[in-house]
Amino acid sequence: MIKLHDEEEGGGEPVRGLPQALPEGEQLLWQGSPGTLAFAIHAFHIRFVLAYFVLATSWRLANLETAGATGLEMTRVAINSGIGAAAGIGLLVLIAWAMARATVYSVTSRRVVLRYGVAIRKYVNLPFDQIASADMRRYGKDKGDIVLSLASAGGLGYMRLWPHVRPLRINHPQPMLRGLTDVEAVARTLATATTAHAPNRVTQTSVAAPARSTLTAPGFAASAT
Repeated sequence: MIKLHDEEEGGGEPVRGLPQALPEGEQLLWQGSPGTLAFAIHAFHIRFVLAYFVLATSWRLANLETAGATGLEMTRVAINSGIGAAAGIGLLVLIAWAMARATVYSVTSRRVVLRYGVAIRKYVNLPFDQIASADMRRYGKDKGDIVLSLASAGGLGYMRLWPHVRPLRINHPQPMLRGLTDVEAVARTLATATTAHAPNRVTQTSVAAPARSTLTAPGFAASAT
């Protein structure tokens, strides 16, 4: 069953990224964490923050020029804005680094587990039987996300999952493995594991699109580029 709980049970992690030791017969197939830069760009949208500072500074400088401000005054405004932008983006990158460092995604032979949280660790257990479909979204070479659609929400809330959740899907949260630096390898591992878990319910197909592949319901239809 889908399960979300805070902190590890028993006071420690018997296996990194997992709240409990794996049951007999279950194997750990892959573990990884988000890349800090990819996490900062796609979860914290630092490019939009930078664009905001550039537009706001340009607007202010244009107004100052119209008002007859001196070059020294305009330079001072530009420098102050640059310092503010550097501080704001630096803070977001620092937060992204801390969150990425605290995050461990795991794929076993039976489930996907998300461990995250800087101050309080949280664990989300997603058995394959509860995952209706998965979608790989790639950006850049070998980088991307894997979005998991659930057969039922299982009590998961959007805010409790953030930022490991698909944006704007508030009513039907979709957990995400974000900022993966080897997304295709992870997708292949997940497809292979789900096929082995339920061979009678899984069909294998291929897609031609170079930037997208999907595992679809019912059960799973595992696709790979």
